[in-house]
Amino acid sequence: MTTPPASFARDSFTWILGIEDTCVYPVSDAAPPLDEHVLTGHSEKWREDLTLARDLGATAVRYGVSWPVVHTAPGVFDWAELDEVIPFAVDELGLTIVADLVHYGTPRWLTGVFADPGYPDAIAAFARAFAERYRGRVSHYTPLNEPVTTASFCGLRGVWPPRLTGWDGWVAVAVPIALGMARATMALREADPEAVIVHVEASTIVHTDDATLDGHAALLRDVGWLPTDLLIGRVDRSHPLWEWLLDHGAAVGDLDWLLAHPAIPDLIGVNYYPDLTPRRLTTVGARAVQLSYDKWAAGLREALEAFAHRYALPLVVTETSIEGDDALRTEWLSASAEVVRSLAPRLDIRGYTWWPLFDFVDWSWAAGGANVEEFVVERTTANGETEIGPAPPLGDPAEGKTAFLRRMGLVRLEERPDGDLVRVPTAAAARFQELS
Repeated sequence: MTTPPASFARDSFTWILGIEDTCVYPVSDAAPPLDEHVLTGHSEKWREDLTLARDLGATAVRYGVSWPVVHTAPGVFDWAELDEVIPFAVDELGLTIVADLVHYGTPRWLTGVFADPGYPDAIAAFARAFAERYRGRVSHYTPLNEPVTTASFCGLRGVWPPRLTGWDGWVAVAVPIALGMARATMALREADPEAVIVHVEASTIVHTDDATLDGHAALLRDVGWLPTDLLIGRVDRSHPLWEWLLDHGAAVGDLDWLLAHPAIPDLIGVNYYPDLTPRRLTTVGARAVQLSYDKWAAGLREALEAFAHRYALPLVVTETSIEGDDALRTEWLSASAEVVRSLAPRLDIRGYTWWPLFDFVDWSWAAGGANVEEFVVERTTANGETEIGPAPPLGDPAEGKTAFLRRMGLVRLEERPDGDLVRVPTAAAARFQELS
């Protein structure tokens, strides 16, 4: 067994690549899963993909460990694939793995998903079993990717299981998620004394030009911090959202437990996309909507400074990229890396991740082509007018994946007639190699 190389140290900087790993398996076999490792062909091409990450200069990878697939029943685990992947990445390629334990989905046997009373125990059991098995090869762990996004898709808008809706649904998902992250962190640190916990959260950047929406915009900003505040034991009776949580169904006992058991991560991972993360709150008809817009590098600077100010913990950019042609992706890579470089003298930023290494299949694939995002976009109609509305459907899954490929990777995926997805490095990949 090879000890992973030192990463994320205060006196060094780590260049990271991430492989899109959304893994959502609905409880019913009749509903289509959303497994990006399968959809992108990574489940067959993992040697090629991990080798490419190393060759492009990454010394670490954010890597999903497919909890819904591995944890086949309570206390039962299928480690066969990870038993090949992890030694290859660590021992043969010398990569540090940041193990992404939960990426939007739970095992099918957990019928209530994140709102299931058994969820916190289930993820703690998986975290402990994973750490005990791979301790010495893996030491960096993310208990759950983007809790605020998970609560939106699974609890607020009913897109993914358990398909709850409204703020009551959001709280019914977010509080157990916080309990699960805390319990998993405790289990990881007990099983692996060298554990480095990388808490990964989406940035929330919301403003409005409409004074009547100021209160709603403020709530969205506060909600963006709430899962992390819960995790680290900041939500007491003086917290601005304490009563709001109770009004929407949170149990006092759960909040008190989290307050008494703070789980402080070692690193805060910040996710930011220049044209997707920033939102302008406006109205369409009588409905308040979040309109995405491009805030470019200023938004990344704002996000990093906000996380540093609020939590005073070391930071890592754990996801960033932009959709577009090779030139645009190369431009954003250079611009975002420069923001990190310029902030380094006064903020403790340990690493930078381009996510994803290669293009991925849009989440609407599992929704029959329907758009599933929480934001709306400005678009030009056929007669040249500008309107605000949901992004249009991408296509029909029966016609193949090409229309669903999100061009956000350093490496393009090109679909062959037989459905195989070929990896094609871009100019942005060459730029990443230069920077790293």
